[in-house]
Amino acid sequence: MAELKTKRNDRDVADFVAEIVDESRRKDAATLLELMGRVTGSLPVMWGTSIVGFGEYSYRYASGRTGVWFTIGFAARKQNMTLYLYGGYEEAETVALLQKLGPHTTGKGCLYIKRLSDVDCGVLEDLLRHSVARAADGSGAAGAQ
Repeated sequence: MAELKTKRNDRDVADFVAEIVDESRRKDAATLLELMGRVTGSLPVMWGTSIVGFGEYSYRYASGRTGVWFTIGFAARKQNMTLYLYGGYEEAETVALLQKLGPHTTGKGCLYIKRLSDVDCGVLEDLLRHSVARAADGSGAAGAQ
């Protein structure tokens, strides 16, 4: 069984954010640090080389594979901000929030936003809170690889 490559590590989150070259992306990362910290009540932790995660949970797949993953997180990618949520994109409440969010795309467990200034940050906070609640009650699949 393959081992998960993206793991929690001790790299300093503030140093990581300070090293983001694009000023707009760096400011968005700082905003997400505050927002996700407030929503989860957790401190940010680096996962792998470029993901900032908040909180964590244990998972177990039907195959028996187990692991630990962050509850929500983000990566400041060149093309967009990638937000990692706890799935649920097909649920009515999530769909309704996404319709009000503003320009975005989604992938398996990911929400892609070009710039935070493009979206309604109040709706984003509601979406993050909904995702954290789903993780707390274990509903749905988280999408950890």
